[in-house]
Amino acid sequence: MNSGFSRGWQRWLIGCLLGCTSPLALGASAEAPALTGNYHQTQIAGYLDYPWAAVENPLGGWLITERSGVIIEYDHAGQRQEIPLQFEQLYVAGQGGLLDIELARDFTESRRVYLSYASGSAGENYLTFGTTVLDTKTPVVKDIFKVSTPKDTPVHYGGRLLQLPDDTWLMTSGDGFDYREQAQRKDSFLGKVLRFTTEGKSVADNPYAGGDSEAEQYIYTLGHRNPQGLIQDPKSRDIWLHEHGPDGGDEINLVQAGQNYGWPVVTLGRDYSGARISPFTQYEGMQGPMLNWTPSIAPSGMTIYHNDVFPELQNHLLVTSLKNKALYAVSLDQNRMSAVQIFATINERLRDVIVGRDGAIYVLTDGERARIMRFSPLRPKNVPEHSLR
Repeated sequence: MNSGFSRGWQRWLIGCLLGCTSPLALGASAEAPALTGNYHQTQIAGYLDYPWAAVENPLGGWLITERSGVIIEYDHAGQRQEIPLQFEQLYVAGQGGLLDIELARDFTESRRVYLSYASGSAGENYLTFGTTVLDTKTPVVKDIFKVSTPKDTPVHYGGRLLQLPDDTWLMTSGDGFDYREQAQRKDSFLGKVLRFTTEGKSVADNPYAGGDSEAEQYIYTLGHRNPQGLIQDPKSRDIWLHEHGPDGGDEINLVQAGQNYGWPVVTLGRDYSGARISPFTQYEGMQGPMLNWTPSIAPSGMTIYHNDVFPELQNHLLVTSLKNKALYAVSLDQNRMSAVQIFATINERLRDVIVGRDGAIYVLTDGERARIMRFSPLRPKNVPEHSLR
């Protein structure tokens, strides 16, 4: 596996460095007007070291994960605190480390958070779901559920978390790059969306729960490459997912239990070498994407906008991109989805996007000196900026 990993890792790097940078999805127009018009941009947090996700504290402020295993907390007054976490075996390499964060529903009382992260070693590492309580200087993270299919690559973890209204969890699991055929295998946890309880147990009504393998007890959907965007529309209850394609073929999908989303049997992308991965762009029994980005944009975070602060963004998915250094709005009211770039002053790799309680849009950048930027409508004359918060 080591020689295969080396070749695969080289291909991945070449693809990242040489990939095309068209900002438009299939069906989008280069002449499409900016949806948001004039806006105000401010920085609310800085000096972040390779962050992956951010959540707003219900009491004010922010919690941000850094892949090294640290949570950065800003309180309502803007005071910063670094909270190093203790893990049983955090694996920080490549794309691995501390990934997503979700607050417990009673966070304001319990200070409990749920996390996804890579654990293990270079030879065998696993996507893991765990929890801790932020009530000490060095909180101890308890492993709850570990994807038991091992891999020896430090890439394609997926790792996005979503708690459903019934209190079960969805977690995206990537294909590990060199293990892409396992995205179609029901005895593998790789290349899936997984569903489990807060205690890490499988759920009886999962679509393949009657199968023989352990993985089948947890599989919600299959046929994914590296899904890193996962949200549920609070109004329609639709679940939306986006994932990285190879060289082309980034996708937005409507997630439905038991469905197969095709990878690697079906793809609109090619291998980074230029070789064809599959002759099929559609296949019986496999779901095609609602939106395809070719060339790739490298989507990262995603949320949905339901607020009056930016009325023109009502009922839009907001998607951050790494390669294209842009934020996109995707209307859910169009029969054929298309993406429009918004906030044109952005020119940084973007990791996550959050809609604040104030209706403003917060964007988390990527890298060793990352930050959170706040976007709000340009205030009228004689109206102070704080009145928009």
